[in-house]
Parts: sequence; structure tokens; C-alpha cells
Amino acid sequence: MAFSRSRRGGGGGHDLFWPGYVDVLSTLLMVVTFLLSIFMVAQFYISQESSGKDTVLRRLTRQIAELTNLLSLEKGQGKAMMDELSALQANLSTLKSDNERLTGLAGAGGEKDARISALTKELADKSSLSNEAQAKVDLLNQQLLQLRRQMAALQEAIGAAESKDKESQARIADLGARLNVVLAKQVQELQRYRSDFFGRLRELLRDRKDIRVVGDRFVFESEVLFPSGQATMTVEGLGAIDQLATAIVELERSIPREIDWALQVDGHTDIRRIASPQFPSNWELSSARATSVVKYLITRGVPPKRLVAAGYGEFQPLEEGTTEEVLRRNRRIELKLTNR
Repeated sequence: MAFSRSRRGGGGGHDLFWPGYVDVLSTLLMVVTFLLSIFMVAQFYISQESSGKDTVLRRLTRQIAELTNLLSLEKGQGKAMMDELSALQANLSTLKSDNERLTGLAGAGGEKDARISALTKELADKSSLSNEAQAKVDLLNQQLLQLRRQMAALQEAIGAAESKDKESQARIADLGARLNVVLAKQVQELQRYRSDFFGRLRELLRDRKDIRVVGDRFVFESEVLFPSGQATMTVEGLGAIDQLATAIVELERSIPREIDWALQVDGHTDIRRIASPQFPSNWELSSARATSVVKYLITRGVPPKRLVAAGYGEFQPLEEGTTEEVLRRNRRIELKLTNR
């Protein structure tokens, strides 16, 4: 009877062991579920952000580290479970040995057989769970390997894209250098034609003291072309522009087609502001005068695509001051031959 009570006491300890083992299994299943969720989220972000280059690589590396840590934890828990299974098997062997010694005790023998059967069933159930957990660990390993392969492929694609980008930059630099050479050559040629053009104008207008060259511009004082406060050219102004149109038409025939040139016509006023119904400010007056010159040049055979009209009002004077002579010089129409 003392021995029977002792065995019952041992059985009570095993009954307390079972709930703790259930908690271990529940925790294991939760960890595996969490790992699968992490992997699915990682797969989603990889497919959505594969074009993000460096950002995607950092994210993939971080996810691989997290999966590796979780996999290590899972393996540790699996090892602990295998240790528990080994302990149960040892306990079962002990119980079988006890059963053989106690075959003469009928009452005690029946109880022992029941416990052995229960432990055998429990061991089989736990072995099944262990195999399932190991299968899930193997699946996680396969998915982790696939993820690493995808990251390697992405790194290779990024490397190829960077190499292609370097080649494109080199081509752009080479084209830029060639373009600069071509533009420099065209500028030099245009400067030569500009000198010829201005020389022709000087010859045509050599007797006009109110028409002069300032830098790279040919300057007409406004009084030569327009009455005060108006944008309609005088007869004298039309005659001066006729000579200008003749020179431009001759220039247009001589400049090579590949040089994209234009004659810019700029209108300027003095600082005295105008406020009429037709011209509310000096902006309108200067723009209207430049446009009037351009329109007349077109009627004299100058191609419209070679002409540009602009008005500057009083904001770009040739000289500072308020004397009548300074104001007269600042009221002007400027012609400038330029490339587009």
C-alpha cells in the first residue's frame, strides 16, 4: 500500500507537467504564425518597392536579420521540445521496467498499464506535433533562401542599372562637349556676320548723326522713327528702316542655314511716364514701337522667324540723369543680331 501511494504521488507530478507542455506548444504555434505573417508582409513590400534600389536593399537585409533571429529562436524551442520528448521516453522506459517487476500485483498492475497507455498516446501526439513544427521550420528555411535569392537578383539588376547610367552620363558629357564646340563655332561665325552687317549699316547711314553703334547694338533715337508719345513711324523713319531692311535681306542670304540667328528689336523710353488711353505706361509704348518696326521689316521682305520684338520701358537707360540730352539718348530703338 505504501508503494501504491508512492506511485500515485509520482503520477500527480506528471499531471502538473502536462499543462505546462501545452503552453509550450501554444507558444510555439503562435511564434510560427507570427513568422509566417512577417514573411508575407516582407513579400508584399518586396513586390511593391523593388524599384526603390538602396531603400529596398536595406529593408530586405533587415527582414532577413529578423527572420534569422526568429528562426534561431524557433530552433531553440524545437530543441527544448525534443529534450522533453527524450525525458518522456525515459520516463516511459522506467514505467515499463516497473510494470515488469509488479506483474504479481494485480490491482497495481492494472493502474500501471493505464498510465503506460496514456503516456504512450501522449508521446505519440507530441511526436506528431514535433514533426509538424519541424516541417514548418523547413518551410521557413526554404522561404528565407528564396528571399535571399531575390535580393541577390535585385542587387544584380541595380548594378546593371548603375552601369548603364554611368554609360549614359558619359555619352551625355561627350554630346555636351560636341555641342559646345558647334555652338562656339556658330557664335564665331555669327560674330563675323554681325560685323559685316553693322559695317553695311554704317555705310548706308554714315551721314546720320542720330544713328550710332553702341557695343554690339545699332541704336536709333526715337525721334528718328516716331513722333513724341506715338508708335506710328514717320516718313523719315520709314526711309531709315528701308535701308535697314535691305541690309538684313542681304545678310539673310549669306548666313548659312545651320546658324539659327535672329534680329532683336528693343524699344526704350526715358523716365518721364506716359499715361494715355492708348499707352497706359511706358511698357506699352516701348513694346508698341518695337512691334511697329518689326511689322514694317516684314513688309520689306525680312523673314518673320528672324525677328524678335521686346519693350523695356524706362528701366534700361543708356545714361543716368534728367537733362534733355540724356533723356533724348535714352529714348531709342536698338537692333541686335543674336543667335537663338
